[in-house]
Amino acid sequence: RQGSELAGWAMGRWTYEGIDLNHNFADLNTALWDAEDNDLVPHEFPNHYIPIPEYYTFANATVAPETRAVIAWMQRYPFVLSANLHGGELVVTYPFDMSRTYWKARELSPTPDDAVFRWLATVYATANLAMATAERRRCHHDDFARHGNIINGADWHTVAGS
Repeated sequence: RQGSELAGWAMGRWTYEGIDLNHNFADLNTALWDAEDNDLVPHEFPNHYIPIPEYYTFANATVAPETRAVIAWMQRYPFVLSANLHGGELVVTYPFDMSRTYWKARELSPTPDDAVFRWLATVYATANLAMATAERRRCHHDDFARHGNIINGADWHTVAGS
């Protein structure tokens, strides 16, 4: 209800331990891209299942209990598509959320099935009345309406571990 204009947009995002749940997942993008660069995909490094890196499962790793619970759930019930919803900008982002060029703050980083993700994002954005109405409020300085209220995550801002 408060919107994202710096009025409570991060409420509930940080744990008691100070971990940002929005950025606490393991970086699987870099492992995939390294494997692609070394011609290991798909024979030696299948791109349909990237295991959680071993260092991320150590007891002393900076991983929130909530993140560990989601990982355990994912390993028990494998799925191929998910979505997350949280307060903030009225925009649908789609993968990848991390720039392939690690030093770039913004970079289009499409997946091999980018068209499917763009279609899913468009379907959601056009069906969501708060997003689809011409009178919708703008968030900060970004006007996502001119992009159909969708954007490649890394082309907006890169996020490792999202």
